[in-house]
Amino acid sequence: MLILAFDTATDVATSALVWDGEVLGERSSRAATGIVDVDALLRRGGFREGQLEGLVVGTGPGRFTGLRMGLVTARALAFALDVPVAGVSTLAALAAGAPGAVPVVDARRREVFTLVDGQPRCLAPDELRPAPGTTVVGDGAVRYRALLEAHGALVPPDEDERNVPRARFHAQLAAEFGCAELVRPIYLRVPDAERALA
Repeated sequence: MLILAFDTATDVATSALVWDGEVLGERSSRAATGIVDVDALLRRGGFREGQLEGLVVGTGPGRFTGLRMGLVTARALAFALDVPVAGVSTLAALAAGAPGAVPVVDARRREVFTLVDGQPRCLAPDELRPAPGTTVVGDGAVRYRALLEAHGALVPPDEDERNVPRARFHAQLAAEFGCAELVRPIYLRVPDAERALA
């Protein structure tokens, strides 16, 4: 199955073209320009859009604007190309890239998104209490490195690829493909615009 996967929920957008588990191409860039990578992957691989059999999109949690951009793109592509879509959590993709590690995404506002008992949660960084010696990955781990390392956690170097939710892991984790409208984002808090209106 030829799958195009992408995630725009963090500052680094990732995309991958995967055929039956084999990564044919992969790109990453700043989230604002990441959707351009999708077209580049298909063209570089020599595939026509009609050959695509499925899309996988990152469902967050993450930055509201980036997350919405990815979901809207997935819905538009699914409609235009008549292909099914699957959603995969950004946290799950981070965890898949670093087995045994705790995934942490920077949520801004002095908060992070992470998994607690397998469920996505929004916490203050000082509420993160990984066991000493536990590896913690993601842009949230990088941002709060000093705090996490003070508690005995291990944080990979800033540029380590384990800190990025690689789209190849989204493709590996995708289970159920279906209608794009059924893919729901993981929002763990109210968007800033709604808070301002309230």
